[in-house]
Amino acid sequence: MSKKIETRTSFDMVSEAAKQPHARPMVTVAVRADGSVEKVTFMSSSGVPAIDEAIRKVITSQAPYGAFPPNLARQYDVIEIRRTWIINNDIRLQ
Repeated sequence: MSKKIETRTSFDMVSEAAKQPHARPMVTVAVRADGSVEKVTFMSSSGVPAIDEAIRKVITSQAPYGAFPPNLARQYDVIEIRRTWIINNDIRLQ
């Protein structure tokens, strides 16, 4: 998921909002076994609503993510992936 977002997302989606002072948001994405996004939750906000909304759009625009391997899909319907977003001149997930 991180690689897909970092390599396929146009920075233009967040560039204007990223010019404002902001914190590094921590975001949890609930991904279903088929790779679709169930829910996006901000554990901590960037402090700039436009950045948070852009992040939500980036996550949903890149879906679906890879389907779970069969052994993982037998055990879990949904997994949560939590990352801190770093937005400077590009988008990186930590």
